[in-house]
Amino acid sequence: MAGGATGSASSLTEAAYGPQRPWLVVAGGGTGGHLYPGLAVARELVGRGCPAGAVHFVGARRGLEARTRALEGFPATFLPGRGLSRSLSGSGVAVNVEAVAGMSAAVARALRLFARWRPAVVMSLGGYASAPCVVAAIAWRCPIVVVNVDAVAGAVNRWASRVAAATAVGVPGVDLPRAVFTGVPVRASLAAVDRSEEGRRQARHHLGLPDGASVVAVSGGSLGARRLNMATLELARLWSGRSDVAVRHVVGRRDWDELRATAPAAGALCYQQVEYEEDMAALYAAADVAVQRAGANTVAELALAGVPSVLVPLPGSPGDHQGANARALAGAGGAVVVADEALDGSRLAAELDALLAAPGRLAEMSRAAGSLARPGATVAVADLVQEHARAPLPMERP
Repeated sequence: MAGGATGSASSLTEAAYGPQRPWLVVAGGGTGGHLYPGLAVARELVGRGCPAGAVHFVGARRGLEARTRALEGFPATFLPGRGLSRSLSGSGVAVNVEAVAGMSAAVARALRLFARWRPAVVMSLGGYASAPCVVAAIAWRCPIVVVNVDAVAGAVNRWASRVAAATAVGVPGVDLPRAVFTGVPVRASLAAVDRSEEGRRQARHHLGLPDGASVVAVSGGSLGARRLNMATLELARLWSGRSDVAVRHVVGRRDWDELRATAPAAGALCYQQVEYEEDMAALYAAADVAVQRAGANTVAELALAGVPSVLVPLPGSPGDHQGANARALAGAGGAVVVADEALDGSRLAAELDALLAAPGRLAEMSRAAGSLARPGATVAVADLVQEHARAPLPMERP
């Protein structure tokens, strides 16, 4: 994986696509929700014969994509920039001044890159990290396919969809121009989670979790969720004397240093803290129940893996899209929803105790979650990208 465009620019008339001239630019990132759907589609296209070097990821230097190993094998460029702050305080204004300056520099860089690349198609995943490539695609008249996974579209996707050739939506009924309901693209590893007795045993061994305990997986995403983190610390203290349960706590980048220093003392409870979970497939296989935010990507993964969950929607998410995502899974019977302001260690312990004491209910929740899965979503989005590209999919030479 490269930290910028590699090598010298090839001629724009050259027939071959590759790292010097990508066929597809995947624009977006910042968080897993704005990265992993694009990665799923990229790997699907590689599986169809496209050289990995012909798929170029463009994201943010501050984003998850600049740190994760998930993009290994794909060329990548990381641009300056950050998201806007909603705060009107002095620090919020300073953040926004930095964001505007970074975005301006990122747009200028993207315009220069696209002048060389002229990709056959651009896939925009939304969020601030995708905006510079959308501007460059418009300037150089490259077809755009927007991928909108949430029940309510964000500002960048609402704007980009107006000029896009097509918009793949993860939730039916999302009102965007030229919308095609595809479902949410999910990484192939998560589409093949093995929750059989043997699969779960192997996953627990891989993660260092005890075989005989009920496993709770807590994750607030790549950045983390402070409310979930503090409630989980309290939960670990409440459960410190128990050996019949285990907690794997994915803290996230923002709170990692603080929580690592305040982790509960070792007791009978198996309590694991990790900053970031690279192997979510193993975690979903191992878990009896997951505690998570309700981003569209997370909800799609839980449905596809068939994992019962306690969902805590992010308050203030645009259009309350996380609340809508959570209600969809809970309405089917696959999740319990707890409001952010109501969550603490005691409430979390009560919800989990009730679920873990009822194996039959967990089994039913697993089946209910699976009923919402759309295993063909990645294929559908890849088809859409190929359909609207201005050149055929390049094929790996034997």
